[in-house]
Amino acid sequence: MSRARRARRIAAAAAYGGGGLAGLGAAGYGILFTEAKLARRWIGTPFGKQGPDASGRYGAGPGDPVVMAMLGDSSAVGLGVEDPAQTPGAVIATGLAALSGRPVDLRVVAVVGARSEHLEAQVDRLLEAGPSLDVAVVMVGANDVTNRTKPAVAVRALAEAVRRLRAAGAQVVVGTCPDLGTIEPLAQPLKYLARRWSRELAAAQTIAVVEAGGRTVSLRDLIGGEFASRPHELFSADRFHPSAAGYARCAAALLPSVCDALDVLPWLPEQRPDVRRGEGVDDVAHAAARAAAVAGTEVTGTEVGGAARGPRGRWAVLLRRPWATVPADGARTTDARTPDAEARSSDAEASDGGLTDDASV
Repeated sequence: MSRARRARRIAAAAAYGGGGLAGLGAAGYGILFTEAKLARRWIGTPFGKQGPDASGRYGAGPGDPVVMAMLGDSSAVGLGVEDPAQTPGAVIATGLAALSGRPVDLRVVAVVGARSEHLEAQVDRLLEAGPSLDVAVVMVGANDVTNRTKPAVAVRALAEAVRRLRAAGAQVVVGTCPDLGTIEPLAQPLKYLARRWSRELAAAQTIAVVEAGGRTVSLRDLIGGEFASRPHELFSADRFHPSAAGYARCAAALLPSVCDALDVLPWLPEQRPDVRRGEGVDDVAHAAARAAAVAGTEVTGTEVGGAARGPRGRWAVLLRRPWATVPADGARTTDARTPDAEARSSDAEASDGGLTDDASV
């Protein structure tokens, strides 16, 4: 079965209340459980369970501030760095302030160890704080894989969170589940299954998010082959969570999509799909499968001939936006510089790796 068909089945099960695809037998889970325990002991919890609090105002300028929220797990919190300015939310907020010429008020409600089912409480916190919200960035999925959450259950929770945020007037950008087969080499079959499960979840997330009115950016192996080729630079001390430089790479991939969702750069010509870069228009299931295999790919809903849906479902467009060059320190500043944009290619295949079953991210 193709990845597009598997992703469509998971998304359909999420929409209609099913549990998802069949899992492993008892023997298979026994092997994974043993390997996961060893991995968990190896990684430990050197950063604890609380990340730096990056909530606050970034940049300066005339007009009302842009209100931005970060939801999800420890990747959205920025666990692994000490300075709040080095978290992905802070780096995105700094870049957004520079490009928009307006201050950005960042609200971080992400929680270390969160799974997709915990997004409901995070959205509750945001909406209780006030109705004003311009854009929400969600990074979630790794803990759903490591805790063996049924894919349809995870996807259904994510889709509902996106629908609620869109109903509140916010644009939504979701960084899909990273490829957990790239963390650190472990024995088979864990690394193979980690890669398969995370990519299938990422594809199903994309279908659900686009159907709910949001857009996704593939984080794949956080991002491209760089984490596999430069692990000591882009991973933090636990070799599981990204370093400041690693989070800056994630922010660089997400920032252009955040800016486009808010129409921050209206003077730039609209980016049109270039088939030479693997971009194009497709039904959302096939677009999701293609995006899950190429880091940095954005998928959003579109229309063909004035119609939002075709014979195979919702139309979607794949774009590989030029990545923003952002500082690794993501400095909180009132004099933010406009980051340069540079075209990047992330076609490289990631090396084999593994995951921790109960390590919380």
